[in-house]
Amino acid sequence: MHATLPLLVDTDFPAIRRGRLETLQVNLGYRCNQQCLHCHVAASPRRKEMMDRRTVDQVLEFVASSDIATLDLTGGAPELNPHFRSMVAAARAANLHVIDRCNLTILEEPGQEDLADFLAGHGVEVVASLPCYLEENVDRQRGEGVFKASLRALARLNALGYGHAGSGLVLNLVYNPQGATLPPAQCQLEADYRRELGSRYGIRFNQLLVLTNMPVQRFGSSLVSQGQFTAYMAVLRQAHRADNLAAVMCRSLVSVDWRGYVYDCDFNQMLGLSLGAGGRTAVHISHLDSSALVGQPICVADHCYGCTAGQGSSCGGALEEVGGIGEQSVAG
Repeated sequence: MHATLPLLVDTDFPAIRRGRLETLQVNLGYRCNQQCLHCHVAASPRRKEMMDRRTVDQVLEFVASSDIATLDLTGGAPELNPHFRSMVAAARAANLHVIDRCNLTILEEPGQEDLADFLAGHGVEVVASLPCYLEENVDRQRGEGVFKASLRALARLNALGYGHAGSGLVLNLVYNPQGATLPPAQCQLEADYRRELGSRYGIRFNQLLVLTNMPVQRFGSSLVSQGQFTAYMAVLRQAHRADNLAAVMCRSLVSVDWRGYVYDCDFNQMLGLSLGAGGRTAVHISHLDSSALVGQPICVADHCYGCTAGQGSSCGGALEEVGGIGEQSVAG
């Protein structure tokens, strides 16, 4: 795999600083039952990295001593971590909002037959990857049979109340482009998803979150291999909107890796850029003081243009709606 960090560290991205910490995003491990082409984590069934019990407890201790409102669990497939369920239960008992970033097909893995019931029983928000509403496109990006398995999982979640108004069970879907292009306007694409998934399959969901592909790890390496890295970075730079700087996720979120080390975002985690200016000093969650983060500089590099391009991109989807700007690509 091609390393993209050397292509990103020399940057003129604007300096930004932290606000109040609201969300702790925790990567429970890089093991996944899928191996997607766009994955910025380079997750796969062969990965062995997994957060252990001691580190899970340290994360929960940090949460208990801070004012964090949301615990955002990701991977890989976070549900494959043996401590996933106890972590969720502890966080919900502490009245935290818990998000599970779910690839949907995990619900059909051996040993996960009751996962959907567990998530519903604990009121966990499910943020589910579904990069298209067309079977051919999903299977091309995520593997043969993934689309149908995803639909079965969505139908099961719907049957439990997910995606239904007033149920309190939130089901959001995630879209990312198939290649080196900015995504279309989130509002427009959400209407397409709602129409197609509803009329064809009876699937309901709350929101569609539109994400920009980041030039790191597996996707970044594929850009290098195809000779598209420089052109894609030009697309991101040309679409940069300064207004998005106020809403980028790193202002209110930190990312924790499977070992417990802290980063300004999960993209910096994948690049090995530690928390704070320069990204040089590793900080462990057991030594993190959330109150001391306010006003601190954030480690930036050229990949940060992926979060400010066009309508903007974050773990919560688009930062703002900008019609038409998402049509830009390396071919255009």
